[in-house]
Amino acid sequence: MTTKQKHLLYNALFLVGCAGLLLFLLKAPPETTRPLPHDATHERFMTMKKKEAEKFCERCHAPGKEAPLPETHPPKYRCLFCHKRK
Repeated sequence: MTTKQKHLLYNALFLVGCAGLLLFLLKAPPETTRPLPHDATHERFMTMKKKEAEKFCERCHAPGKEAPLPETHPPKYRCLFCHKRK
């Protein structure tokens, strides 16, 4: 195999890989996680840094509090990783 043929093969493989990645991303399901509510309770967290804002989540969302998370909820220490701020 000549150098030119190798380059063509590598370029073709690269394009096929990029096309596969693009198809994978386009077929991904839509985001289903609810965003952080834009209400009076959560308004102050909109301007805070993520780590700073996440320190306050368990005050309301811990077991026995006003809005506890269900048992099936994933790890509770990275709230704003999934619940995006608008």
